[in-house]
Amino acid sequence: MSDGSAASARCAVFVGPYTSGKTTLLESILYQTGKIHRKGSIPAGNTVGDPSPEARQRQMSVEPNFADCEFLGERWSIIDCPGSVELSRDAETCLMAADLAVVVAAPEVERALTLGPMFKFLEDYDIPHVVFINKMDKAAARVKDLLEALQSVSNKPLVLRQIPIRDGEAVTGFVVLVSERAWKYQPHKQSDLIEMPETVLDREDEARQEMLESLADFDDALLEQLLEDKVPGTEDIYQQLSENLAQDNIVPVLFGSAEQGHGITRLLKVLRHEGPSVDVTADRLGIPADDQLAATVVKTLHAAHTGKLSVCRVWRGKVQDGQTIGNERVSGLFHLMGGENKKAGEALAGDVVALGRMDEIGTGDVLTSNGREETSEALWPEVKQPVYAMAVSPLNRQDEVKLTGSIARLIEEDQALSLEHSPDTHQMLLWGQGEIHLKIAVERLKSKYNVDVEVAQPVTAYKETIRKGTTQHSRFKRQTGGHGQFGDVQIEIRPLPRGQGFEFVDKVVGGSVPRQYIGAVENGTREYCERGPLGFPVVDVSVTLFDGQHHAVDSSDQAFRIAGKLAMSEGMPNCNPVLLEPIYEVTISVPSDFTNKIHSLVSGRRGQILGFEIRPGWKGWDDLKCTLPQNELRDLIIELRSLTIGVGSFTQRFDHLQEITGRLADQVVQARRQEIEDSR
Repeated sequence: MSDGSAASARCAVFVGPYTSGKTTLLESILYQTGKIHRKGSIPAGNTVGDPSPEARQRQMSVEPNFADCEFLGERWSIIDCPGSVELSRDAETCLMAADLAVVVAAPEVERALTLGPMFKFLEDYDIPHVVFINKMDKAAARVKDLLEALQSVSNKPLVLRQIPIRDGEAVTGFVVLVSERAWKYQPHKQSDLIEMPETVLDREDEARQEMLESLADFDDALLEQLLEDKVPGTEDIYQQLSENLAQDNIVPVLFGSAEQGHGITRLLKVLRHEGPSVDVTADRLGIPADDQLAATVVKTLHAAHTGKLSVCRVWRGKVQDGQTIGNERVSGLFHLMGGENKKAGEALAGDVVALGRMDEIGTGDVLTSNGREETSEALWPEVKQPVYAMAVSPLNRQDEVKLTGSIARLIEEDQALSLEHSPDTHQMLLWGQGEIHLKIAVERLKSKYNVDVEVAQPVTAYKETIRKGTTQHSRFKRQTGGHGQFGDVQIEIRPLPRGQGFEFVDKVVGGSVPRQYIGAVENGTREYCERGPLGFPVVDVSVTLFDGQHHAVDSSDQAFRIAGKLAMSEGMPNCNPVLLEPIYEVTISVPSDFTNKIHSLVSGRRGQILGFEIRPGWKGWDDLKCTLPQNELRDLIIELRSLTIGVGSFTQRFDHLQEITGRLADQVVQARRQEIEDSR
């Protein structure tokens, strides 16, 4: 429990699925604490959160919203994170700054499953968290049913802290189970204390007993009191709640309506009185107590007027504007409030602030008196493997350098993005966690960096090989008046086992091809293999040079290189060329209820199921292993999420190349030939 010191600001991070109402909750908290004097709304586009054009256009959070306020004399930093599963990296890094998290849930039993991955993350990193069931004014389900559904996806016991007071179907207030006091909701302000209605007495007594029994699982003294039918004191119960929340033993559950301002003060009181302090959080994260300065960078931003900003949580000591940390100087210190940056002279332990123009530090770095340190893997969440790609190219060819530089800044801001230059297809691939994720990135390239890009589907890296061998005698001869060109080679072409690549063997005897030209022949054969008879790179082929002829005057490296390439172009069509497609080993992770649907998904994409097993460490989840063609992976994540209410995921790795024949192969080859023709 916090000591209430004004010098130790605390940090709450709001997480939860898209449309659960996190940004509206932030707006209500800022309004009820007096930080803002007029409540904005998402449809009107005037909330403190979601200030970017990408967020306003979509009416959804696309990046973290930072704000601060005071409640009962205590300073709070609040970070409202995007709810889209495609933007979950921001939530993961910002949670590394949290004293505790507020998991905002919709009051729908069928959507409880969407919170499973977030609960798992919070549990893995021992982050204390509470659940706020939002939109209770529109809820059709009973709180008891909601609690059971949420408990099914949480490994930590959920402890209900309130029960609703209903007038018909409408929730008009609540009873606090610890104090046993009843309150009636008042729109957009604190609730009124009322006498407890007789209609809730039995339910209140039952729910309070369940709460105490949950706490007794962690305290023998409390268990003895309950067994002896003794009523524990109110202060003792609050102490138990605070200690168990800080140790991430329990998950308190509250409810309300952010839009109506219901339950906001009760939530703030729970956060203030029961949430851990910055010192407790620093100890949990292993921040050394003797550090004069310790801060963790949880988000990097590139702003138009201030340049690079490194948003960090200060754990120990203080940071001042102009201070030198390691080899870098803090050039500006800011408190963030939605889209506004407010200058500050210093930041104390507990504060969340942005440090200006510290170019050498990045998200995940720990700042100490000695400079910059990278976080260990144990303290910093691993970046998920990307699952969706777009090929990007500048609309204006003169912007190629500008494009790569701008994407580098986007990747600094968002670690879930990555850039790949495909050696097989020569495309620049922007990778991310889904289609929306990449569309937002492309929009930012335009709005922030004035770079227009063209986007296209990634090209599948088809290859080709041969099924049988042949021998080929080819000669390149050209006479132009002076020195001519002459190269004569005899080669054997034969297939290699899959995965062997390309092999060149020199078996020339007697000097029919002089030693100085052997390398040129090899270069010619390799050059041809960049595009075989079907139009794709050739693999798993052995070429043996066993004879040839040369001319004392007209032979040259160039002549023998051309002769080698000519021999391949004349011989390869006779080797029964066949198309190869890349096959990936894929592990699809889904809740067990959806496993049967995934069988149909895989078979419908020409996949082969290898088996499935329980996902390690995930209650009620399966891992289905299969192989899938690369071409079928393009939009796999879109269909997978559609089938699994957004929670399904997969990882992939290249496994092997596999022959592809028939109509599909003919279509691929024909499309490639048309592409080559169009490029001429």
